[in-house]
Amino acid sequence: MFILDWFMDPAVPLSQKGLEIMFLVMGLVCIYTAVRNLRDKENASPYGTAVFWGVLGIVLAAGRWLPNPLNGALVLTMTVPVIFRKVKVGLNIAPTAEYTKTQAKRIGMKIFIPAFSIGIFAILFAIFIPQLGAMVGFGVGVLVSAITLMFFNRENTPKVFLSDGKRFLDIIGPLCMLPMLLASLGAVFTAAGVGNTIASLVQPLIPYGNVPVGIIVYALGMVIFTMIMGNAFAAITVMTVGIGAPFVLAHGADPVVIGMLALTTGFCGTLMTPMAANFNIVPVAVLEMDNKYGVILNQIAIALPLIVFQIILMIVLS
Repeated sequence: MFILDWFMDPAVPLSQKGLEIMFLVMGLVCIYTAVRNLRDKENASPYGTAVFWGVLGIVLAAGRWLPNPLNGALVLTMTVPVIFRKVKVGLNIAPTAEYTKTQAKRIGMKIFIPAFSIGIFAILFAIFIPQLGAMVGFGVGVLVSAITLMFFNRENTPKVFLSDGKRFLDIIGPLCMLPMLLASLGAVFTAAGVGNTIASLVQPLIPYGNVPVGIIVYALGMVIFTMIMGNAFAAITVMTVGIGAPFVLAHGADPVVIGMLALTTGFCGTLMTPMAANFNIVPVAVLEMDNKYGVILNQIAIALPLIVFQIILMIVLS
């Protein structure tokens, strides 16, 4: 009953309740993946695979309601099959090339409607329903995309979505955890005082009151930390505390312009790091590329000019 009481509590923001529903759905998909792999006779390690996905599903779906020590124990348990490389890909039936070509000809460019709807609903919720927020809009967009795909092809049943979800989780494997872990790392670094340490290290490099130099160091710090952490959202917390606030914002720079461009500058670092697994490593696995750094190598030529352009833009607009 305490779970129902939490959802009925008016003091809990609607956005938080909506996110909790999304986590519940994500957890159930992971548990489904665990059960399928456990029953899969062609999986080289069904038990280890099932433990990883099953425990992850429990943490996602019920982590809020479990005691913190138990959550910690579950996370540690989840790492054991990963350490011993016992998380394997099971049997997955993918659409044939012929079927894919036939559907591509029949649906055509309409196939982009479901993809665009995810971003569109995230924007609409952020602007018009801020009490729910963009993340809940993102989840609604996924639901709308699934319904749209059902209209495109009646063969797209809920079972198809579950099977394809399981197939892609199998392909990505434990790397799916990296963005969440890296985002958490940003909060841990900030709480540990890493930002203040960085401020003391860069202080001799930045002349007092020289905002352009401060911007350059701040932007390059965002790129480097994003490459280390794989996530610009994790890096901006540390870099803003350590460099942005004391050496740029404190001297009158526009915080809206600086914050926005610092984040997009950090995204340039995302283009150049294997730590951004969901962007640069997962596509390699999905597309079965020969060079595991192929995506990164093709993005460096785009990222470097963008970094320079955005630094100039920050200096001009600040």
